[in-house]
Amino acid sequence: MRNHQKDATQPTRRQPIVGVLALQGDFREHCKMLKELGAEPREVRLPDDLEGLNGLIIPGGESTTIGKLMVAYDLQKPVHNLIAAGTMVWGTCAGLILLARETDNAMVGQPLLATMHIRVRRNAFGSQGDSFETDLTVPALGDPPFHAVFIRGPSVERVDAGVEVLARLDDGTIVAVQEGNLLGTAFHPEMTGDPRFHQYFLSLMREK
Repeated sequence: MRNHQKDATQPTRRQPIVGVLALQGDFREHCKMLKELGAEPREVRLPDDLEGLNGLIIPGGESTTIGKLMVAYDLQKPVHNLIAAGTMVWGTCAGLILLARETDNAMVGQPLLATMHIRVRRNAFGSQGDSFETDLTVPALGDPPFHAVFIRGPSVERVDAGVEVLARLDDGTIVAVQEGNLLGTAFHPEMTGDPRFHQYFLSLMREK
């Protein structure tokens, strides 16, 4: 006879804990999407909030403001250490800029995590009024195309060896990349009803 009591005592799989940097920008939308997918979102504002995370999302917003707030709240080095330790980190829009080793922004005082071997162009598609939406072919996500929202988005001007291009616009502009435990998108996957990019990020976390 099967021992049902033994089955009941089997350990259950813990929900992944995903931090979302919550200093500025659209962090709430990421948290909502993660919760709907069964992950446990945690808003990150202080170094202690990074403890025990399985992954971290750096959301869209204003990259200079987010970078300066990271420095003000002593988050820059702990996040850098998290990346060095192999934790999955995903930057969307402003987050992609912060991950880049090089940008077109020569402004003094722009803090960067500078961990991803790419060059990024800020506001590559124009001002807020030039925001647009388009369907992207993303082989890693399969069919159908992913509907992407660009709001003062950056573009990736150059990728170095070891960086995988996940998506391009029709004109060839690179808008999604991956390098090891780093994922970057120039658009806002949290602003659509399509959860596939978040599911992809969670799957990369589980592999780690």
